[in-house]
Amino acid sequence: MNNLYLLLDLGSLSIPFLFSFHPKLKFYKKWKALFLAIPLTMLIFTPWDVFFTQQGFWGFNETYFLNVRILGLPLEEWLFFICIPYACVFTHYALLVYFPNLSLKVSTTRWISYLLISILLITTIMNLDKWYTTVNFLFAIILIPIALKTNLELLRKFYVTFLVMLVPFFIVNGILTGSFIANEVVWYSTEEILGLRLFTIPVEDTVYALTLILTNLLLVEYFQKKLFGN
Repeated sequence: MNNLYLLLDLGSLSIPFLFSFHPKLKFYKKWKALFLAIPLTMLIFTPWDVFFTQQGFWGFNETYFLNVRILGLPLEEWLFFICIPYACVFTHYALLVYFPNLSLKVSTTRWISYLLISILLITTIMNLDKWYTTVNFLFAIILIPIALKTNLELLRKFYVTFLVMLVPFFIVNGILTGSFIANEVVWYSTEEILGLRLFTIPVEDTVYALTLILTNLLLVEYFQKKLFGN
């Protein structure tokens, strides 16, 4: 089934794209900001993706993709950085339309952030020999304080909406890492991860998802305010 990864990408995008034109959501109004945010976020995430693939820290099962590669990455992997952020950013704002008071207290948001930073920092220091753990967690350690400083209101809402986004995340990423199928779509070198898994998903992937989505959201909010006036 060499189109599985492509179907996961397009399936993740399809419903959010269609509902972008819903008269109550009007998510298409954020397209200008989002289509600036996604490429900039890719400039952060794809270089390390290319490097990790070249070094064999992770790789892709040719059974499940079309074997079209760009810089060593399957085409579907490039689409992942477009489809998944689109779907997640849409989900974040859609939830806020229907639940406008969906946010944490400022004090709770700060404590969650400090706790996350502390856990990630300690784990990183203890596992500097593991590339995925180290790079992934270090970026989160940098990103969370930036969010605290520049857009605390976003973070108050994001910690709640992210919990909702974890549901489709576990489904899609579960399939990518081998749940429900014979072999994984994406494999990881056991030497470069902690070895803790949520079902088939390396625990590092939850932090990866958090930073990928949060980076896009921070940029969307910045561009909306600075360039598009809303």
